[in-house]
Amino acid sequence: MERMKAVIVDDEKNGRESLSSMVERFCPEVNVIGLASSALEGYEMVKISKPDLVFLDIEMPMHNGFDMLEMFKNIDFSVIFTTAYDQYAVKAIKYSALDYLLKPVDPDELKASIDKVDKRKRNTSDLKEKFDTLLSNLKHDSKRKKVAIPDGDGLVFIYVDEIIRCESDSNYTYFFIQGGKKITASRTMRDFEDMFADENFFRVHRSHLINLDHIKRYMKGDGGYVIMDDGSKVEVSRRKKNEFAEKLAE
Repeated sequence: MERMKAVIVDDEKNGRESLSSMVERFCPEVNVIGLASSALEGYEMVKISKPDLVFLDIEMPMHNGFDMLEMFKNIDFSVIFTTAYDQYAVKAIKYSALDYLLKPVDPDELKASIDKVDKRKRNTSDLKEKFDTLLSNLKHDSKRKKVAIPDGDGLVFIYVDEIIRCESDSNYTYFFIQGGKKITASRTMRDFEDMFADENFFRVHRSHLINLDHIKRYMKGDGGYVIMDDGSKVEVSRRKKNEFAEKLAE
C-alpha cells in the first residue's frame, strides 16, 4: 500500500521537527517528504512536491496558514491545521468540517486525524467548498457565515442565518431551514449547540435549539412555547424559562 505523502509547514523549528518525529513514530502510513518554515516556502514546496496532506500551522509571521491556502488556485490536497488555540480560527475550521490539532500535539489525536484524512482522501468532491467556506468565514467583514452539516451522503453547506431551528432525535439532528428545507444531520444536538455557542441560538428544551432571529412570538405559560417564522411551535422547558426570558431581554 502506497504511503501518504505529507509536508509540514510551521515557522517554529521545534514544532516542525517534533511533529515530523511523531508522525514517523505513530503513523507509518504517512511519509513526511518536506518541512517548510514559512507560508511562502510551504506554498512553493507543496506546488513542487504535490503532497497528499499538509500539516499547516495557523499562526505564522508575515503570512499565516490561511494566507498560504489563498495562494492556491486549486487545493487538491488534504489539510490538518495545527494551532496553539486561536478560538476564532478553530471555530471557522469547525464550521467548514476541516481538521485541526491543538499544540502540543497528542499522538492519539494525530492518529485519529490521519485516519479521517485516509478515509476521505478518495472523495475530494466537496474539498473546494470546504476551503471556500473556511476562507469566507474568516473574513471579519463577512456578514454571512456558512456551516458544513454532515448528512447521510456527505456534507451540506448552508448559511447559519437561514437555520430556523434544530430538533434532536437521539444521535441525529433535524435542521429546519428557510424555504421549507429539512436536513437530517448525523451528529448530536450537543455538537451543534457547542458549535453555535457564539451565534444567536438558544436551547429552549433538551430536544430543541432555536435561532432567536427567527422567533415570531413567545407565548408564556408553565414553560411556554415559541412560534417560529416557519409557523412551527416549539416548547420551552420549565427549567429553561427564566434563562430564556433573560436572553430575550438582552
